[in-house]
Amino acid sequence: MAALRKIIGRNLTSSTTTRICSLMPPTLFMSCRSIASKLFVGGLSFYTTDEGLSEAFSQYGQVVEVKVVMDRVSDRSKGFGFVTFASEDEAEKAVAQMNGKNLNGRVIFVDYAKLKTSYSDEMPIARGPPEPISDS
Repeated sequence: MAALRKIIGRNLTSSTTTRICSLMPPTLFMSCRSIASKLFVGGLSFYTTDEGLSEAFSQYGQVVEVKVVMDRVSDRSKGFGFVTFASEDEAEKAVAQMNGKNLNGRVIFVDYAKLKTSYSDEMPIARGPPEPISDS
């Protein structure tokens, strides 16, 4: 809701909010309804675990989900992860307080996560070799 107020820049009634939220994409709708706010955390140490990341961010609000992204081959951290908060206000506070802080000997960078684009439902577009140019 706070982000919606920033975008529009005025007080919102519940009927106005309902109309605006119904026109939004699902990810913005989640933020509008304050269901959850997902943060991207970059610059993590290879030794940072889900539990350690959760502990570091839980002081700013209710952490719903934490995921440190792991490399399948080496089975060690790729150096980034995601933290999901129960409300947008808690997420805002975590971004303000944790961005640029030291965690496990590394400076971390915290920002709102971007929408994941999934191509699994569609066939990839293959261009193939270029068409031959005729001499005539």
